[in-house]
Amino acid sequence: MFRIRPVLALLAALVAVTSCTSTDKKKDESTGSLPDGATLLTESAAAMRDIKTAKFLITADGAISGLSLRRAEGTLTREGDAEGTAQIEQAGATVDLAFTIVGDKIYLKGPTGGYQELPLSLAATVYDPSAILDPEQGIAKVLSTATDAKTEASEAVDGTEAWRVAMTANGADLSKIIPGVSGNVPGKVWLGKQDKRLHKAVFTLPADGGATGTVTVTFQQFDAPADIKAP
Repeated sequence: MFRIRPVLALLAALVAVTSCTSTDKKKDESTGSLPDGATLLTESAAAMRDIKTAKFLITADGAISGLSLRRAEGTLTREGDAEGTAQIEQAGATVDLAFTIVGDKIYLKGPTGGYQELPLSLAATVYDPSAILDPEQGIAKVLSTATDAKTEASEAVDGTEAWRVAMTANGADLSKIIPGVSGNVPGKVWLGKQDKRLHKAVFTLPADGGATGTVTVTFQQFDAPADIKAP
């Protein structure tokens, strides 16, 4: 018995240590530290500067002050060409438009009639998506100048594993994506864990009557072939 007791004590100690280590390991794995938000934004800005084409969708929820755009979707190129559809609110009514941007011209088609050719500069005050993928003034610029970045969680976006990062966007830079924006704008972005690209962004903006609204921007099908021509 005198020989067995030390052995039993040793085994009990080993079990205790192993159990504690296993528990601590599981705890570390489940509550592991999140990556630095500012670093993720920097990496994503660099990744978005290299994007050649993308499918995009922008939706506005709420009567956001100074924003007539309700919805827009289509295809973009980093050179500024684009095509798709948009919904614009005018005089209390929603107007559906088809648009094509090639060079410095925009072609607009309303609910009736054919396309109308206009200088792209005339569309800038309403909606001009041509700068969204511009490496120097588009979404990459929004990511690179954002502040107060904080990684909140790991979340999937359309099947892509991503980091959700809260941040504050510079309104002057964000206005290239969302017309009429000014000042600091709180938002959240979802950045791909593997590709570092921006897959989704949600921005909170002041709305009429002292309320707030949101604008959601999503990107898909990065670098897919795009052949955009004047209609």
